[in-house]
Amino acid sequence: MTDGTRSEGPLADIPGCSGRDAVVVGGGLAGITAALALADAGVRVTLLEGRPRLGGLAFSFQRGELTVDNGQHVYLRCCTAYRWFLDRIEGTALAPLQDRLDVPVLDVTRPEGRRLGRLRRDALPVPLHLGRSLATYPHLSLADRAKVGRAALALKALDLADPTLDTQDFGSWLAAHGQSARAVEALWDLVGVATLNAVASDASLGLAAMVFKTGLLSDPGAADIGWAHVPLGELHDRLARKALDSAGVRIEVRTRVTSISPDENGRWSVQVPGETLHADAVVLAVAQREAYELLPVGALDAPGQLLEIGTAPILNVHVVYDRKVLSRPFFAALGTPVQWVFDRTEASGLRDGQYLALSQSAAQDEIDEPVAVLRERYLPELERLLPRARGAEVKDFFVTRERTATFAPTPGVGRLRPGARTKAPGLCLAGAWTATGWPATMESAVRSGVSAAGAALSALGRPRPSHLFDVEEAA
Repeated sequence: MTDGTRSEGPLADIPGCSGRDAVVVGGGLAGITAALALADAGVRVTLLEGRPRLGGLAFSFQRGELTVDNGQHVYLRCCTAYRWFLDRIEGTALAPLQDRLDVPVLDVTRPEGRRLGRLRRDALPVPLHLGRSLATYPHLSLADRAKVGRAALALKALDLADPTLDTQDFGSWLAAHGQSARAVEALWDLVGVATLNAVASDASLGLAAMVFKTGLLSDPGAADIGWAHVPLGELHDRLARKALDSAGVRIEVRTRVTSISPDENGRWSVQVPGETLHADAVVLAVAQREAYELLPVGALDAPGQLLEIGTAPILNVHVVYDRKVLSRPFFAALGTPVQWVFDRTEASGLRDGQYLALSQSAAQDEIDEPVAVLRERYLPELERLLPRARGAEVKDFFVTRERTATFAPTPGVGRLRPGARTKAPGLCLAGAWTATGWPATMESAVRSGVSAAGAALSALGRPRPSHLFDVEEAA
């Protein structure tokens, strides 16, 4: 069925010619991408998702009259795969990019009160595009600014193909290159925590170097920020489902896969409660622990490595005020537990007041804190950052928690991340945790779906339409 409901009859065998049928397990961004790419290549696809919606961990839900995203998600201009995805589902206009990178950064540690700085680029070649911003960045001393510039050039010189980078931690590398604790807080972690979901001392140098080289040191516009101006569910569920329907993909939600196994005909049997689907290729686009449980024996040389890939949480704090307290679409903060704050008023459908979403990455110490404790912690911090919040009434305060939001980008994680191909012909892996070269982002998820679709098409003996796989060339 393509309307998300179960059919009255059995799912049973998928009709079609041998070598042309695929099942995609998982309806997050990786699974949606794989399904679209396979369908666009002429393969008959069934997409199975255990939840009642598509979108994985980038979704929306209703809270009274509010439409709430479970967490704030952004992307960059260098995210060519996610931009392809937006184009493919006809959602680009709903998640626009900045014309030019511009990040307001509020510091509340100074005795004289809060101070605003900005990280923004000029229309100059790399690395001059950030030169003026760095030279005038008020949250670093003159000495720190000079040392940051030298460290950036050293980072740009690193070879991302060097496997030893993955064995080192970013924090030690920064210290060895003269970066003070203040520089790490006010610049490197300001960017790195949001993109890696880890502080520098806990992050693989390889992944950190990839983020900074690609986002800040490749193309002048690479780090321009984009975000959804509508609820994520509008993009990753409604528009994605519409695109899948148009491509002929059969969608089954509320359908959890219990086992995957090869059958006697060299095809695959995918078991769901009470029924079996048969296909010539399967893309397993689920979290690494679920993939471990579903993988048949022999599909990977060391399947236990999937369980060694750690996870990292993200906490989102949601505050609704009775009036407007923030005039910018977003800002980052220093000297406070608050990391990034976004105005979600219009996207949520709020008619009166203002709705702010605080995105708190690397939140291991807070992810299980009671709401009352978080309220006592964050409301005073917002008043420090936003003077207009001091006289405003809080109409609602709630939190959303993703305890396993991303894989943990710890040193050594690179050797644990499998590629799209398994040793079992026709069985492929997708997910942001696979070996995309990127940290756990929407970009990594979409790239993994493209790679898995390519591997599945190869197993099916079908050509790979080049226009679908341009994002791999940009990796």
